[in-house]
Amino acid sequence: MDRFAAMTLFVRIVESGNFTRAANALDIPRATATLAIQQLERRLGVRLLERTTRQVRPTPEGQTFYARCIQLLAELEDAEATLQPVASNPAGVLRVEMHGTHASQIVLPRIDEFHARYPRLELVITSGDRLVDLVGEGVDCAIRGGTPRDSTLVTRRLADFPQVICASPAYLARMGTPQTPEALRDHHAVRFVSGDRAPDAELELMIGGQVRAFAAGGWLTVNDAENYVVSALKGCGLIQVPRFHLEQALDRGDLVEVLAEWEKPRLPIHLVYPHRRQLSPRVRVFLDWLVAVYAERFGDSRPRGNA
Repeated sequence: MDRFAAMTLFVRIVESGNFTRAANALDIPRATATLAIQQLERRLGVRLLERTTRQVRPTPEGQTFYARCIQLLAELEDAEATLQPVASNPAGVLRVEMHGTHASQIVLPRIDEFHARYPRLELVITSGDRLVDLVGEGVDCAIRGGTPRDSTLVTRRLADFPQVICASPAYLARMGTPQTPEALRDHHAVRFVSGDRAPDAELELMIGGQVRAFAAGGWLTVNDAENYVVSALKGCGLIQVPRFHLEQALDRGDLVEVLAEWEKPRLPIHLVYPHRRQLSPRVRVFLDWLVAVYAERFGDSRPRGNA
């Protein structure tokens, strides 16, 4: 087995956590897969995988090698794509990172349409609130909210989400309903922390056409978006999130909007990908499909003239 084939096998094993599933996916005998990984480990002089009776997982060295493998394999696919007429029907693995809400409520409900259109693409979708290093972890693209801070990434605006500030009826019965932005200082907000950023307990409103942040108190900090919403539902304080995320809870009365007469800044949503001289056909078709999906769901809310 050549080096690229061995790297592909290693990536499959890491992602499936199982030798047999990886071997079946590549249509090779399990014994061949086992021998290939043993030869790879001997050649590198390190142990790449920890094997137990239930699962296979990478060692620290294996995790580092895995990140490099998926980056190199993606670059190989892109190089081949420049020489083959595959732009309209690309093949290979596309790795996408996105927030869980985007995955469960927007992308995955229609992912069968994407597969029907591009059946030769294999998707690996990961979700979480951690800021993923796209290049270092071999991720092709990511859907992110807010204004990207990494200047090495190319961005494409998908939508601008209206936001809402809300709390549970129990919280408002206990603390009162704020009638002005200044009243927020007497309230609790659930703090949200992401990556290396400080916990955020500020609520933002548009005042005189400018974004202004109003600090609130609070006693609870979370780092997961679903827990952020659950905390509000349990009466822990005010939260500010895109309205679509809470439509059902607002309709049922489980959460109540406050300061509705004040405009909130919209949350921009981007697809981001590492800068390359030529955009991968895999990423291009996914980007074009996402633009249509978001436009159909939320309207073309992207500002004119913006990327």
